[in-house]
Amino acid sequence: MITNAFLKSISLSVFILAANFSFGQDMSTKKDKEIEEETKNIENLETHPYKDIVSNTQNSKDHTLLSAAIIAADLKQTLQGEGPYTVFAPTDTAFEKLSKGTLNGLLENENKEKLQSILTYHVLVGKYTSEDLIKAVKKGKGKTEFKTLNGKILKAMFDGKNLKLIDETGHMATVTIIDAKQSNGFIHVIDTVLSPGL
Repeated sequence: MITNAFLKSISLSVFILAANFSFGQDMSTKKDKEIEEETKNIENLETHPYKDIVSNTQNSKDHTLLSAAIIAADLKQTLQGEGPYTVFAPTDTAFEKLSKGTLNGLLENENKEKLQSILTYHVLVGKYTSEDLIKAVKKGKGKTEFKTLNGKILKAMFDGKNLKLIDETGHMATVTIIDAKQSNGFIHVIDTVLSPGL
């Protein structure tokens, strides 16, 4: 179960990917062995690895809005499926950055397709650990792209010590917690709701 105490105990400093990871640097010089050693020292998010993405999200006190959105968008069955999937999960605080009218409107039945589009933009097909994300950015020499379940592109890069996701509108989200293992994939927690540029 993802607990408030656990999340609060982890600051962005635990997501140290070494000072050598900075935007614009030629990351092809980073050795795979060094990357593996760095990821061993990054704390993971506590979940039940034998439960699926939806079940763990429902048990998280910090993802009540995401859980409600998954149900409203009729994505529960999809995200309980075999997958595997990697979900960048916005916290309640991330959803609360949206205007109250926007958030409430998205949960209305008439906006189901729009909500589906937004949520599936936070999902990658396949298992992507933090190590996989690091290697992808490294291979891209500081920036890489992923095709989401939505079908649109999500960019990833490093900004100092933080892994950043850039959406279709140019807005950024920071990955704050990594590697929450699920029975059907992984969850990485982010601090901002991403937009596919509807």
